[in-house]
Amino acid sequence: QVRLVESGGGLVQAGGSLRLSCAASGDIFSLNAMGWYRRAPGKQRELVATIARGRNINYADSVKGRFTISRDIAKGTVYLQMNTLKPEDTAVYYCNADDYTGRAYWGQGTQVTVSS
Repeated sequence: QVRLVESGGGLVQAGGSLRLSCAASGDIFSLNAMGWYRRAPGKQRELVATIARGRNINYADSVKGRFTISRDIAKGTVYLQMNTLKPEDTAVYYCNADDYTGRAYWGQGTQVTVSS
């Protein structure tokens, strides 16, 4: 069993930066990929970035060059550095992790609001 807790959301002006953190607890060494998803108002949840245990990284086209995902496997943490934020980045950001059985875990979400 794994629990994910996000932190670091908030309100920022367009062009600003935020860093999201997600800390996993429980059986963290069973985790394979970790990543971030977001859900904007009135839209479906979408992938933002993922990082596999082998460090393979995948970004949504909309955040490439602005967001950077990183991970500390030993600590069970994953981070999302978000730079040059845009109003369209406003969403609830969710931490996600998959274990080696394919089971998915989700955090409770953290609000990111970018004002124009």
